[in-house]
Amino acid sequence: MTRTITLSTQSIKQVINEVLQVLSFGGLVIFPSDTVYGLLVDATNESAVKKLIEFKNRPPGKAISVFVADLNSCKKYVSINQKQSAILSKLLPGPFTMVLPSKHTVQKLLESEKGTLGVRVPYYQLILQLASSFGKPITATSANLGGSSPHYSIDSFMHQISQAKKDLIDLIVDAGHLPRNKPSTVLDLTESTVKTLRSGDITFEKSNVHQSHSAQETQNIGRELMQSLSKKYGQKPLVIVLKGDLGAGKTEMTRGIADYFEIEKIISPTFVVYYEYVIQKIQNSKFKIQNSNIFIHVDLYNIQEETEFDHLGLSDYLKPGNVMVVEWGEKLGKMYTEFQEKADVVFVEIEYEGETRRKIIVNYL
Repeated sequence: MTRTITLSTQSIKQVINEVLQVLSFGGLVIFPSDTVYGLLVDATNESAVKKLIEFKNRPPGKAISVFVADLNSCKKYVSINQKQSAILSKLLPGPFTMVLPSKHTVQKLLESEKGTLGVRVPYYQLILQLASSFGKPITATSANLGGSSPHYSIDSFMHQISQAKKDLIDLIVDAGHLPRNKPSTVLDLTESTVKTLRSGDITFEKSNVHQSHSAQETQNIGRELMQSLSKKYGQKPLVIVLKGDLGAGKTEMTRGIADYFEIEKIISPTFVVYYEYVIQKIQNSKFKIQNSNIFIHVDLYNIQEETEFDHLGLSDYLKPGNVMVVEWGEKLGKMYTEFQEKADVVFVEIEYEGETRRKIIVNYL
């Protein structure tokens, strides 16, 4: 009989231990990820992989990607040249699946007919912890049947599968309703030009990587970012999406961006979701502004359900000349699509590398 356990901040250690045990015995686990609920099995276990394929109704030759703990782990399972490594270091961890030549160290059933394998290093601590502790790759495919939509809640998932399918599941980890993020963006890195095989919430034209060693340097990078975007300012609304752990420096980055408009005393809006400021000046610029131009600082940390966006009115701010900075932007879900349609969007990921060191990756959509 399928067991279901609830994931909470208090149960993380117990959940990880139970999942590891089930995976080690060739079991099938439903587990949350940074995008949707996924199907996890040991990617080196033939019977476990066949069980997964039976559940998915997956046709032969259709590849299934795998989760690994970090970039070094990727190198154990796929061949990576210098150019590919540079791309991976910019985008991982993140909501991407990277397709590369397989080293054939996972079950062949997971590879494409071309001998390639999709690898994922998600920006989701539980998956990274699980992959690191397991020491082997874990399948990274969405919890749905072939051809059907992915699921963001266990209730939705269980209502759409038969009893025969339910009997194949050994463990379900219920983390409640996940943010409605799209499945990962799939990038084929096997050719000289990067090809997007599937678009998720985030696709990039180019990326820049910066190093910060202090809060002031993070502010300076934010100011320089806005300066680099000044040619676009006023043509469309501008949305800068910030992603990073607590204390990574998202608010410092916002202060730097706001300083370009000579806006001071930026206060974190964690408990009120957002503050707005009137744009009255632009630093070192003769650009003509209007009294109606607004700088909006958004913090989605306390947002739990996508329905909460219906009452925030963020879409109303998507007007030319307005600038919106969104902390915890990974919670935007389907609003990414609206932002991409109506605004110029820049995605900034801030990674903690030490007490004073940060890697800041600026991705232009």
